[in-house]
Amino acid sequence: MSERNSSRRKHSKGKKPKQAHEASRSAQGRRNAAPAKKGERVRSESKRQAAKGESRSAKSDARAKALKAASSVETTERSTATQATSEAKPNGGGVRFETITEKNEHQRIDNFLLSVCKGVPKSKIYRVIRKGDVRINKKRCKPETKLVLGDLVRVPPMFSTKDAKGPVTVSDSLNSALDKAVLYEDDRVLAINKPSGLAVHGGSGVNLGLIEALRTRYPAHQFLELVHRLDRDTSGVVLIAKSRPALRALHAQFRDDTVNKTYHLAVFGKWPKHRVLVDAPLRKNELQSGERMVVVASDGKPSQTKFSILDRSEHFTLVEAKPITGRTHQIRVHAACSKHPIVGDAKYIQNLVDDLHGMDKARLMLHAREIEFYLPEAGEQGATNNKMKRMSLKAPYDKRYIEALELMGLRSS
Repeated sequence: MSERNSSRRKHSKGKKPKQAHEASRSAQGRRNAAPAKKGERVRSESKRQAAKGESRSAKSDARAKALKAASSVETTERSTATQATSEAKPNGGGVRFETITEKNEHQRIDNFLLSVCKGVPKSKIYRVIRKGDVRINKKRCKPETKLVLGDLVRVPPMFSTKDAKGPVTVSDSLNSALDKAVLYEDDRVLAINKPSGLAVHGGSGVNLGLIEALRTRYPAHQFLELVHRLDRDTSGVVLIAKSRPALRALHAQFRDDTVNKTYHLAVFGKWPKHRVLVDAPLRKNELQSGERMVVVASDGKPSQTKFSILDRSEHFTLVEAKPITGRTHQIRVHAACSKHPIVGDAKYIQNLVDDLHGMDKARLMLHAREIEFYLPEAGEQGATNNKMKRMSLKAPYDKRYIEALELMGLRSS
């Protein structure tokens, strides 16, 4: 028994060093494996970082390429837009200089620009003057500045509706109508019975007006300028000067109040017999929509119009108006503020009339019936009035005006 125990103890003692050695080797292996695994992790992490760096670099390169491509497209588009804008400019895409000759001497700078920059809207002309882009002898100017012989005018590049839409063409029907509309003509003055619906000159949204049509119709005349204006929907007599001296002489008459104008208008309701003068100051007003209106206002410009009755019917009155002053839309606003707006005047009827009595599609029933002025003798455009011939020109009603009067039960005068 003791021998077996002693043998077991010897056997155990014999095995213990071997197990201890194996355990030691195992621990050593684990210690050696730990740095290896750590190295592998480091190498793996390095690979991941490198891969991430390559990915970021690739993305960066992609973004750079995309930006470069976008920049190229933008540059191309900008170049195309610049080229298109340059092609649309009537002044060759740059500033030009005009020397004033006898033809334009004493002309206002705004009217001069309208004549040399064909098709440019009037609002654009005034904008570049206000900004100082237009210079006379290198100095700023105002729209009313008068030109002197030899002045050097700086004309900036301006977009032209005429150039954008091509050359102005006049239809055969309009040419025929203008031929029939001539009331008087000599070497100084041309008088036209302007039809309703034709603007006196081109501008914003209007490529062709009366003066452009006449210049196209009469290309041999180097000078054709409006002496005064009428609203687009107003018909009747308009004066056109055929020379600079004639234009100056007629403008002087307008300033001196020696020109008399008479209008005929059909209004809603029965115009009172006692209302022979409307004295109401007028002020131009611009609505939020951009539409321009004229309103009666205490701080407006003094405005007076004489009225007299020509004929009456149950719902309408044919009235004669003689403006003492010459404000924009004066007769139209004076009629409206008297509670008798003009038939067909959508701008100023507003809520003044409940029943249009079948005239809801009528044209504006305002007609410039007659004009009186002094006609200078040939070569005497600077002469005094007592050396001039007094002219009186009447414009007959057109067919639409007569038909509308008949519908209203009014007799044409």
